[in-house]
Amino acid sequence: MLGPQKEAAEQIGISKIIGVATPRVDGPLKTTGSAMYASDFHLPGLVYAWPTTATIASGSVTGIDLSTAKGMPGVLAIYTHENIGPLYRTPPAPVLSLMIDETRPPLEDTTIRYYGQYVAVAVAETMEQARAAAEAVKVTYSKTAHNTDVHLIGSGVNTPKEVTKRGNTTDALKSAAIKHDAIYSTPTETHNPIELHASVASYKDGKFTLYETSQAVGNHRDVLAAVLGAPPDSVQVITRFLGSGFGGKLWPWPHSALAASCSRNLNRPVKLVVSRSMMFQSVGHRPAIDQRIQLAATSTGKLTAIQQDYVNHTSVQDDYDEGCGEATGFIYSCPNVLVTGNLARRNVGTPTSMRGPGAVPGLYALESAMDELALKLEMDPVELRLINEPEMDESTGKPFSSRHLKECLSVGAEKFGWAKRNPTVGSMKNADGLTLGWGMAACSWIATRIDAEASVELRQDGTARIVCGAQDIGGGTYTVIAQMVAHETGVPVRRVEVVLGDSSLPPGPISGGSWATASLTPAVLDAARSAIKAIVLAATKANGSPFKGKQESELEFVDGGVRGKGGDGTTLSFSDVLKLSKAKGVSGSGKSQGVFGDNQSPYSFHSYGAQFAEVTWQPEIARLRVSRIVTVIDAGRMLNPRTAKNQIEGAVVMGVGMAMLEATEYEERSGAPINSSLADYIVAVSADCPQIDVTFLDYPDFKLNSLGARGVGEIGLAGVAAAIANAVQHATGVRARRLPIRIEDLLSAPEPSPSFA
Repeated sequence: MLGPQKEAAEQIGISKIIGVATPRVDGPLKTTGSAMYASDFHLPGLVYAWPTTATIASGSVTGIDLSTAKGMPGVLAIYTHENIGPLYRTPPAPVLSLMIDETRPPLEDTTIRYYGQYVAVAVAETMEQARAAAEAVKVTYSKTAHNTDVHLIGSGVNTPKEVTKRGNTTDALKSAAIKHDAIYSTPTETHNPIELHASVASYKDGKFTLYETSQAVGNHRDVLAAVLGAPPDSVQVITRFLGSGFGGKLWPWPHSALAASCSRNLNRPVKLVVSRSMMFQSVGHRPAIDQRIQLAATSTGKLTAIQQDYVNHTSVQDDYDEGCGEATGFIYSCPNVLVTGNLARRNVGTPTSMRGPGAVPGLYALESAMDELALKLEMDPVELRLINEPEMDESTGKPFSSRHLKECLSVGAEKFGWAKRNPTVGSMKNADGLTLGWGMAACSWIATRIDAEASVELRQDGTARIVCGAQDIGGGTYTVIAQMVAHETGVPVRRVEVVLGDSSLPPGPISGGSWATASLTPAVLDAARSAIKAIVLAATKANGSPFKGKQESELEFVDGGVRGKGGDGTTLSFSDVLKLSKAKGVSGSGKSQGVFGDNQSPYSFHSYGAQFAEVTWQPEIARLRVSRIVTVIDAGRMLNPRTAKNQIEGAVVMGVGMAMLEATEYEERSGAPINSSLADYIVAVSADCPQIDVTFLDYPDFKLNSLGARGVGEIGLAGVAAAIANAVQHATGVRARRLPIRIEDLLSAPEPSPSFA
């Protein structure tokens, strides 16, 4: 650790700001309704667009009758594949550049690939008029057989791709003393943030301005520029606030290009808000996944083989790979590991990232299988994981930058009271006579950082302003950035203005992958130090300054002021330096170089955790509830423990939904997602929330950045569904290998492990 990074690491322990629970700086805007979300923007001359969606899942459009719709009140235009104007596909690009999941531009042709695909769009003076016109468009189809089957094993379209491989799993599985072999299935899950996807597009004088629901404004700009055939500098994307995204708003979807194209055609601002039912059709989802897990171990519990073969569904036109083996290669020590992946094409919209893509469903399968292996070994599940702790990342041969999974397991077990667990099924009761089930799981999530830039201005009025083209998607980025600037400059958090969510600002990281904070930290600190350096220089030159004529090396900046090194004598606030300099402010810029995908990086960067779950079971009325979750997280230094805890708590509740409630169902005859409303797609609500106990282990990861921060957006969800499934088995004796766990599963006899002879 060298230079500023070492200095920051030394100072972090005594910071009055970093690591302190801090209220959200954007909280007053949100609680008063002043925060502007994408669909809140109402531009002069605004009109509304509403798509017409396909009512078949496979086939082609044979005719579109617009005669009735065109004559309806307020209708300005109706666009189809014949008149929407030029829209293009994005060209090949490097990783994390021009990212888009549904690669086909809207209304490109007449082929129908999934139910709900856009076939036309109506534009009118009001939203009600646009919707009425869109629904009056008469479309005829030539229908062909569709496939929305969620049973995926054996239906992959390619030769399975090797994701991770070491040793020889075939031989190890054959010779194993103890082995386990089972299939675990997770359903299609649909992101359901309260804020619907929306685009407000304006085209004027050759420039597009889009107010968007985006988790990556810079990428959104570049993709829209390519799709529209416009120079990137003629497109501006703005996302001031986001009503959550969970990964579904990472990359642009067809409605955004439709809104922009309609605005260009009409030369008027256009608002297009996707309906709740369309959220199940054309803006992505976590795919259905089948995973076969094979484990082999010695009689003492040492793993000798792990094989994971997964198949996820994707659309008929795009290759979306969930990446379920993300954690399998390094989470446990094992000499023989093989992970393969495959895709099964289905007539559904293209899947996309959903909170914890890859690791979350992958760890559900692996950690369920580890629990079943522990039962065969007659070994405590925590002990099984502890004895298989690796000394390094065995998938790469690199040392871990920081890994405290063993402590997560031991601290979690102590806080949960795991020592009191009776392993006999159904043997434990609470004070109300309900059967208790206790289960646990380990978890992991990638830690990394990507390129970022920022600019900090110190102003004569004693305030600071920082600008960055990142975005706050609800996790607290505005606040954490304000804390970092305050920590470095001495300006109180309340006096730091944070400006985000605009692609015209210095490029920031995407808000996905739990990467934003780790990526922003070096850039923000660098920018603040650059501005501080300018203040110190100004103090040596300003008339009336007690430091005029001194060398910069003789001075230091502490708590918002310049003083001589050693702390003796006068301190001049940066505000006074600027007044003496007759300058309104000084600025500094900073950059952060990413390490994502850098094979030359000397370390393996990940976060870790342990999830402990308690369920209560009333067999008399078949009532199952998750009553308690204890989660212990090793994710570096928490810059703001308050917002970090919020993230983990929200992720845990999402894990309850994953385990017990959520599944998108496709109607067999039409191929439509039929539970496409918040009345029919069941998510966890307040009444479903268990008691949640969150503990953060305080081990800053200074190898990742100088504040030791890693992200927490995803790690809180990883392992939760497995811990709940393991607890259900302990309470009921039923091993649920297909999520969500339904009451019907618990009323029937347990299924035997499938045979793969």
